[in-house]
Amino acid sequence: MNERSRHRRWQALALLWLLAVLALGWQQLNFWRSPALDSDVLALLPGEGSDPLLAAATERIGASATRQVVVLIGAADWPTASRAALRHQQAVKTSGDDLQLQGFEAQALNQAVEYYRAQRGALLTAQQRQSLAEADPERLLQQALARLYAPGPSSGLLSWREDPLDLWSSWWQQRSGALGSRDGLVALTVDGRHWAVLRYEYQQSAFRFDGSRHLQQQLESAAAAAREAAGAPITLLQGGVPLHAEAAAARASWEVNTIGLGSLAAVVLLVWLAFGRLRPLLLVALSLGIGVAAGAAVTALVFGQVHLLTLVFGASLVGVAEDYGIHYYASRQQSPQTAPPAMMRRLIPALALALITSALAYLALGLAPFPGLRQMAVFSAAGLSAAFITVVLWFPWLDRSPPRERRLAKLIAASLQHWPRITGRRGALLLGSLLIISVGGLLQLRVDDSLRSLRSSPAELLASEAAIAKVLGLPSPAQFFLVQADDPQELLQREEALAEALQPLIAGGELSGYRAVSQWLPSIARQQADGALTAPLEAQLRERAGALLGEDLTLPGAEATALLPADWQMLDIAAPMRPLWLGEVAGVNGSVVMLEGIDSQSDLAALAAVAEAVPGARWVDRSAQISSLLGHYRQMMGALLLLGYVAVAVALQLRFGRSAWRALLPTALAGVLSLALLGWLGEPLQLFSVLAQLLLLGIGVDYGIFLFEHRQDPASWLAINVGAASTLLAFGLLSLSATPALHSFGLSLLFGIALVWLLSPCFRPRPEPLEET
Repeated sequence: MNERSRHRRWQALALLWLLAVLALGWQQLNFWRSPALDSDVLALLPGEGSDPLLAAATERIGASATRQVVVLIGAADWPTASRAALRHQQAVKTSGDDLQLQGFEAQALNQAVEYYRAQRGALLTAQQRQSLAEADPERLLQQALARLYAPGPSSGLLSWREDPLDLWSSWWQQRSGALGSRDGLVALTVDGRHWAVLRYEYQQSAFRFDGSRHLQQQLESAAAAAREAAGAPITLLQGGVPLHAEAAAARASWEVNTIGLGSLAAVVLLVWLAFGRLRPLLLVALSLGIGVAAGAAVTALVFGQVHLLTLVFGASLVGVAEDYGIHYYASRQQSPQTAPPAMMRRLIPALALALITSALAYLALGLAPFPGLRQMAVFSAAGLSAAFITVVLWFPWLDRSPPRERRLAKLIAASLQHWPRITGRRGALLLGSLLIISVGGLLQLRVDDSLRSLRSSPAELLASEAAIAKVLGLPSPAQFFLVQADDPQELLQREEALAEALQPLIAGGELSGYRAVSQWLPSIARQQADGALTAPLEAQLRERAGALLGEDLTLPGAEATALLPADWQMLDIAAPMRPLWLGEVAGVNGSVVMLEGIDSQSDLAALAAVAEAVPGARWVDRSAQISSLLGHYRQMMGALLLLGYVAVAVALQLRFGRSAWRALLPTALAGVLSLALLGWLGEPLQLFSVLAQLLLLGIGVDYGIFLFEHRQDPASWLAINVGAASTLLAFGLLSLSATPALHSFGLSLLFGIALVWLLSPCFRPRPEPLEET
């Protein structure tokens, strides 16, 4: 193929890439109009692919509160709390339609009363069941007659004739708990303090990626109005998934702007200082923009959505993807007489090798079955590939003149000659000092595999939600019982057995209660047993009372219909409990029993022992499972890191022979020292710290390779310095992330890249043939 044909083919590929970039721009424009973003930290973790029942339980529990916002207003007296709550409702309503008040409708209660009425006699509390089994019929008769003759209206939900023992009111009261209705508000009293409970549903997406917090501002405005209307001190608590999502989106927007724009500004400054022309600056920025856009587009295409942490991580890609353009212009600066196409053909092998090693380093992050890490890996590999293609296909045709030979570039290029080598006694002293620093830091390094490493919600929001859970007695979504059986009725019976096994812990104060479907929907066996217990007693009471009054108090003999899961789930009042009923999943029926009153002092081992004693029940502690999972993959990735060093050592040995250690040792030293510095600073060792070491191996060893392949080459040393500086700034900015995992990742790479940048030239070979080294 002659030169003209090669150029035409190259230009055709450049034109095709232009069409692809235009399509990418259109896709990104549509994507950011309504971005498919995710902020759920649990979405970063592996799913329960081998346990579909647990996966269904986790999904149902998480989805049940996706749009719910809860506000609690407390005061020393009810009138104050009521005034503040009503003003809060009014302020929210006048501020727009984003928040819709979710009230308790009387229609839902009437529907439930009618549904349960047919089986009223088969609905007993545990205390009622025991009391009726041991009660004296004569005493029951006297109590029933006393209620019959009591002045005023009946206190029960039904007439005396329907419920002579007044059992149903207690059954309802136990299920509604301390919550009641007052002045049209949901109210409760806890430790003498009166609370109004407001439930809202957020109608908009909390993932507005503009850096603002619309929902938070709306609630703060309503809170100010409520305090003004109260006329006395009040306590206002608020929480909900939309608040966490909005906070995460606002924080991610700030971090993406800080990391992405900060990295871009650093690259622009470095390119300008090194090459002194506008065109290299614009072209390098163009390759970076296309790379980041391609990363976001491919991630959305593969995964259907992009996690906010992926965007934050992807913003640091700017510090790596600029290497291709910088190497091109560094070579052009040192060899201005070479035509751009010829220069690019000479550089393609080295640039392609750099792309492959960097992409493989990023893709290694995706070896762990973490959806979040796989998103980051795909984002980075796609972004690097797009930046590489842009440089290779467009730069030779858009580059009209070589960059200026800047004084700074000459100084950097010439600095390699004066960089010290580690040899002799001075080298041994330096290595000994590094060893002491490393050992001291590693001895202080602690491991932290807790879920906190993935969370970045504001502390005040977490504190507010903890207070709400304490006031309302909300169950923990991270710790629960998972029950399974062959059919729905056996499932309800196992729930009932589990509830009985929990009673000693409730009586002992270990728990304050539990939530289960069987509380609202007893098994048919329980319905029949309770009905058999109440029916004879009630019939006897009606007969004797009727004889005393000279009236017929018997009820029509209509046959009661059993309460069944399919009918119960259709009730409006069943909505809060509906997520706990999993139904049939992978051939088994499952349900969730959630616990109230769990805290850091709870005896989790006792709860696990309860599950072992009940057939079909198991204890699920998601926090402990996730911590164990993170620890497992931290160890696995640590082993993979060691294997990676062995594989790289073998590859370098094949290429450089006995001198291969010069290319690898700087990266190994930098890795150990970066971990030691984490120890000295009190930063924990996490999975993401180990993943950073994998990436350091992929990036850092390139410096040693370039110094070995291009001995004393000023263009190569200039490119290494400019590229390393921008990479250092990118990951340094990533260390500012509020998410502990990304902070740890960025900090590890900040130390690692800085150290390998400083150490690599210290081990460079002397400017003589490789055979004599």
